[in-house]
Amino acid sequence: MKTVTKKELVHRIAERTGVTKVVAKDVIQSFLNAIIDELAEGNRLEFREFGVFESRERAARLAQNPRTLEKVPVPAKRIVKFKVGRLMRKKVGGEDVGDLSLDDDDEPSSPPARKQKPGNEASGSA
Repeated sequence: MKTVTKKELVHRIAERTGVTKVVAKDVIQSFLNAIIDELAEGNRLEFREFGVFESRERAARLAQNPRTLEKVPVPAKRIVKFKVGRLMRKKVGGEDVGDLSLDDDDEPSSPPARKQKPGNEASGSA
């Protein structure tokens, strides 16, 4: 496994697209800043087939110091959750996904409906 830095991604994208590294870096940094700004505002970001970023509130809790076994209060805080999209899950899982170009209609969608577990269907008769 290799760590790929933003600098390396800038280089690769600049080569693939034919733009300068400065332009590629500006676009990538603007994209990352936009993601951070949206999450800071509490918005949900959905990139079809790639994944979904959400900021959530983690409740306050009592934790335990493993060395002293002392109970320590941990305050509530906002965290970022990422749910992997279908295309990324398949690609990372080693499945052949063909062309990786994503067609995104840039239309926001509502969160997907939750699936019911088998046997938990609401019955209409008693």
